[in-house]
Amino acid sequence: MNAHPNAHVIDSALFRDQFGTPEMRAVFSDRATIQRWLDVEAALARVEARLGVIPEEAAHAISEAARVERLDIAELKRGVDQTSHPLVPLINQLARACPDDLGEYVHWGATTQDIMDTAVVLQLRDALAILERQLEDLVAVLAGLADRHRATPMAGRTHGQHALPITLGFKLAVFIAELQRHRDRLHELRPRLLVVQLSGAVGTLAALGGLGRAVQEALAEELGLGVPPITWHPARDGFAEFTCLAAMIGQTCARAANEVILLQKTEVGELEEPHTEHSVGSSTMPQKRNPMLCEAIVAVGRILAAQPAIAVGSLVHQHERDMSAWQAEWAFIPETAILASGALANTHHVFENLTVRPDRMRANLGITNGLINAEAVMISLAERIGRQRAHSLVRRAARTSFESGRPFADCLLETPEVLEHLDRAQIEALLQPEAYLGEALASVDRVLEKVRPIQP
Repeated sequence: MNAHPNAHVIDSALFRDQFGTPEMRAVFSDRATIQRWLDVEAALARVEARLGVIPEEAAHAISEAARVERLDIAELKRGVDQTSHPLVPLINQLARACPDDLGEYVHWGATTQDIMDTAVVLQLRDALAILERQLEDLVAVLAGLADRHRATPMAGRTHGQHALPITLGFKLAVFIAELQRHRDRLHELRPRLLVVQLSGAVGTLAALGGLGRAVQEALAEELGLGVPPITWHPARDGFAEFTCLAAMIGQTCARAANEVILLQKTEVGELEEPHTEHSVGSSTMPQKRNPMLCEAIVAVGRILAAQPAIAVGSLVHQHERDMSAWQAEWAFIPETAILASGALANTHHVFENLTVRPDRMRANLGITNGLINAEAVMISLAERIGRQRAHSLVRRAARTSFESGRPFADCLLETPEVLEHLDRAQIEALLQPEAYLGEALASVDRVLEKVRPIQP
């Protein structure tokens, strides 16, 4: 372990894979961040050389020197500590790495925020690709489960109580549809988020004279980014939108994981997260099969839920630029992306290896002695005597069944007004859970039909 271990859970040698993924951490690592700064500086030099702003040999020298392995990271750290400036130490090292006086053309016409904003956009482009792929993979796993359990009956619950019969496939399809909307949102976010930042000191590109817009457009093309109509130095809505969307993705994962937690309760036992011979639920109770993985996903969701408040708060900038708001992004953007990736990865693992117990689902459907189908009886009776009267009669029989523990069918058969319109065979048919699934199966089919990769 390092002499100076990482203090944050997303980087912790112990906990990082419960809160993130190696792939997303790599996107936002120090070396990757520095390389992105260098990539932008080099691209800026190349387009400025093409437009005659700086000499061609300067652009070549800057591009050759703009590699993180050529920098002294320890010296860079000392420089940041001494100057309290995030980029000047890098600019100085990059300039010194160029032969002759060609380093004097490094960072020509740009300001620090131009380089760092564009670098973050490049990182977020990579992050979006990862999140989109993870969403597709999770949807595929859930779709396979939903297809296999399209007609597996279980209790639908509202307010924590049995409500009406549904199927496991139906429950999973609700999550699939939500995740697909998140996938669409990520795709729709791209043109708003993935735009270059090159605006100069106050957004006017005055240092580049009449070539400011041309350099900006050329830089965007060089980096494969969009071109904004005006500077976005103080307008941080793109980053805020990404943060809010990533938090929503995390919350959907947390909701799915929490559903497993609820259905894994000892008294329910319908689902169970992956459990192996190495799983330990408790340090003192050997029998425990705690939903540790799902609880970690819910914890990540809670952390992610707090990020939009910071991101939206950072929309308030002073004047043309404000580092006090901008610096907060250095923390919450990487953290948000890493946490969202971790939530998706762990949710994928849970559902790919989920234990499903249809027998417990079937048994739980019957624990209320038929009451779960009370609405079916009420609707059938309402067609004959009116809804309000039917509701009153069925409610009275349901109350008797609940309080006495007797079968609901028996209580209905003891109600003369019910027997005037429904006989035993009709009542027993109405109390079969599979007979009252409504549009559940058709809904699953509609969702699964739309499980397809998004078209670019």
